[in-house]
Amino acid sequence: MWTWFHKWGSPKWFYQMSWPWSMVLGILALVLLTIGTVWGLVYAPVDYQQGNSYRIIYIHVPTAILAQSCYFMMAVLGTISLVWRMKMADMVLKSIVPFGAVICLLALITGAVWGKPTWGTWWVWDARLTSMLIQLFLYLGVLAIYNVMESQQSADKSAAVLSLVGVINIPIIKYSVNWWNTLHQPATFKLTEKPAMPAEMWIPLLVMVLGTYCFFGSQVLIRTRQEILQRERKTNWVREEVKRLGGVS
Repeated sequence: MWTWFHKWGSPKWFYQMSWPWSMVLGILALVLLTIGTVWGLVYAPVDYQQGNSYRIIYIHVPTAILAQSCYFMMAVLGTISLVWRMKMADMVLKSIVPFGAVICLLALITGAVWGKPTWGTWWVWDARLTSMLIQLFLYLGVLAIYNVMESQQSADKSAAVLSLVGVINIPIIKYSVNWWNTLHQPATFKLTEKPAMPAEMWIPLLVMVLGTYCFFGSQVLIRTRQEILQRERKTNWVREEVKRLGGVS
């Protein structure tokens, strides 16, 4: 286990091993998202209360879940960076941030599209919605650190600290529907309970969730490979790799 952990901590080993993984995850994402989209938007039955407007869940729920997962992963990587000084953790963390910000924004937008026909308004200062908006600001804060700070080392440390501090918002998002009176309905998926909706509805939703995670994995690996080339550009193996790719070393 520790040997495997240390191998992935090597930029060269990560760069070499991540390419086939990114391809596999990319293909899985394409297949799962295609199946889930067609199944959910075309073949899933109409909801007896919300009609066809409920179908936005096939985009909203996967993006909302993933937006929280991305930030939690950033906090874990931030901890690894601060405790063990592993530079691969910094590179992966930086690669996740823009993806997480976009996916969080998409969750908020699709939530608003869902809220208009369901609640009669695009937005309310509901506990779940507000904590999700704070999540977007946290993503933008980490993104701003990388864009503003000139020292890479200082930016990595500050981003790790903010990721770690901001993770306290994740349980607030998750349990906000239980702690406060809120318009937002409880979680669609629970590990301990069978989904309330029929299988014809939740199976394509599960396919979309899995496809979204595969897409995230593929994109983060690709972005991390680019980050490795940038940060390790003075090493011989990166110079050789850049020459092989047809660039100027």
